[in-house]
Amino acid sequence: MRLKFPVFIFLATTILLAGCGIKARIKKADTRYEIGEYSAAGDMYKGIYSALTSKEKPLKGKIAFRQAECYRLINQGRAEQAYLNAIRNNYSDSIVFLRYAQVLQQNGKYAEAAKYYDIYLENDSTNIVALNGLTASKNAAELLKTPNKFVVKRSTDFNLRRTSSFSPAYAGTSAEMIAFTSTRPADKKAVQKNSAITGLPNNDIFVSRKNATGKWETPEAIEGDINSINDEGICSFSSDGKMMFFTRSPYVADGARGTEIMMSNRAGGTWSKPQKITIFKDSTVSVAHPAISPDGQTLYFVSDSKKGLGGKDIWKGTLVNGECKYIENLGPDINTPGDEMFPSVSADGTLYFSSNGRIGFGGLDIYKATPKKEGGWMVENMGSPINSSADDFGMTFEGKSQKGYFSSNRNETKGIDAIWSFEIPELAYSIEGKVTDEKGVEIPDATVRMISNTGVNARIQSKKDGTYRLKLDKDMDCVMLATARGYLNQKNAVSTQGMTESKTFKVNFKLSSISKPIQIENIFYEFGKWDLTPASESGLQVLVKMLTDNPNITIEISANTDYVGSATENMVLSQRRAKSVVDYLISKGIEAQRLTSVGNGKDKPVVVDAALAKKYAFLKENDVLTQDFILKLTPEQQETANQINRRTEFRVVKTTYKLY
Repeated sequence: MRLKFPVFIFLATTILLAGCGIKARIKKADTRYEIGEYSAAGDMYKGIYSALTSKEKPLKGKIAFRQAECYRLINQGRAEQAYLNAIRNNYSDSIVFLRYAQVLQQNGKYAEAAKYYDIYLENDSTNIVALNGLTASKNAAELLKTPNKFVVKRSTDFNLRRTSSFSPAYAGTSAEMIAFTSTRPADKKAVQKNSAITGLPNNDIFVSRKNATGKWETPEAIEGDINSINDEGICSFSSDGKMMFFTRSPYVADGARGTEIMMSNRAGGTWSKPQKITIFKDSTVSVAHPAISPDGQTLYFVSDSKKGLGGKDIWKGTLVNGECKYIENLGPDINTPGDEMFPSVSADGTLYFSSNGRIGFGGLDIYKATPKKEGGWMVENMGSPINSSADDFGMTFEGKSQKGYFSSNRNETKGIDAIWSFEIPELAYSIEGKVTDEKGVEIPDATVRMISNTGVNARIQSKKDGTYRLKLDKDMDCVMLATARGYLNQKNAVSTQGMTESKTFKVNFKLSSISKPIQIENIFYEFGKWDLTPASESGLQVLVKMLTDNPNITIEISANTDYVGSATENMVLSQRRAKSVVDYLISKGIEAQRLTSVGNGKDKPVVVDAALAKKYAFLKENDVLTQDFILKLTPEQQETANQINRRTEFRVVKTTYKLY
């Protein structure tokens, strides 16, 4: 018994010291968290969480939540598991469900995110961020399947392996130089230390210029005294490229990390020493992410001022002699209780920004804000593929074009961002096809001519296989004409008026021979009669078009029957059928003087050509489908041969009608 008492004293002392040790570690981690050193604090909370026992659930839940918050704020993938640990340990604040839902949504787990948004809304049913997140989670997966016209690609010019690169900005309207923020070493010889805030090296500003061939050169650290031991980035340039605004996060030992906006002017080949722009009288209020308007008068920026609408808001001020005055919040059209960040302004004055408080795809989405005439803003999501379930931000446009660059951490690890290109490909129109005779045989060296309302007059020869191809322009009305020696002309028309999608028109030309009879396809009569059936309309319209396209020809319409029935009856029937076709053509405006009709009865059986021989195996080229020939065939073959003989044809009689 005497031995057990000292053992008890020892164990109690050990537990007490361990408790004091945990408290001290939590205090240090909390201090790091409060001054914004999220990477360092997150790792400290992780170690503390592992040291706690299952009997300390309330404390484990609190530590797990703090750990998750750190990782969320620096885009670390471990945030999801840390929030789940907080929930499993019964963390008391319902905010954990909102944060967990946001991270799930950012990771593309939309159904699970919706579940936790619902749980959070049971306690705070009017929370705008949660309501928007719930709506987005229910719709995002389907919206991602219907991308818009933008084409995005991960840039091969600006990204460097294992480093973060983001927030590109063209240095002026010439688009010959681009600047961006990156964790890559500005000095290759220097030893980089990871930031306690992000877990990555401090950011510097880098620039790349286009060479004589229009290619981007290898990025280099921006010249002058812009980069320092501090964290620099998120820059914006005046339209002439001679004034730059950028964010700087001064290092304060063991103090709160703030951000400020710096300004520098370009004189000659370098940038002047940066000067701080005072925006708020309270120096503890952070300002960042500057964006200058095209006219150089309005400076948009981001701030966490308590006078905002919650989270980080976008503000603006007017530049007067290098000072920012008349500061105002952009209001609820732009800002939400979530975070609105990374503003940029295109050449036409349109504002672009990122937000995680609106209905989007997850994380930060890029939005387009257009000023309304009556005041306020019209805001619209840029859609997929610009936006993804990850963070998408920092958009810059190349002049007035619909192309440029933006930032995203999609498909990245460890909080790394990358620069992506975007563009709406220019609409491309073309017309292509083949020129053949009436049997489908290619006509090489046919002439295809195009005349448009825009003044284009193009001419091209078909290739050996009869094919041709021509480019078209936007909002163009074109008349196409195909001609070839020994053949009738054919016209077609195409238009790109009002088209919003690229298209290749397929237009084939089938030219009729001038020197031999041509069978008119799809001409049908009532059985045993000469009345044209409604099914004949398409074939007759082709004939009307042919005569319209060739106004100087006259033709003879001939009808032919098989040998069944009396010769006299067949002759009369064929004459009346040919006249029915002529009457139809006259009714459609074709001059009667251009038309004659003749009935051949059974007197002109078909002579099999190559096309018919290819189509019917029992026929050979130059076979003549006379009654004697047909009667030697099988009953089925006889019916086919008789059907071939029953036909309506035309032949060109004259090609100089009204020419002289």
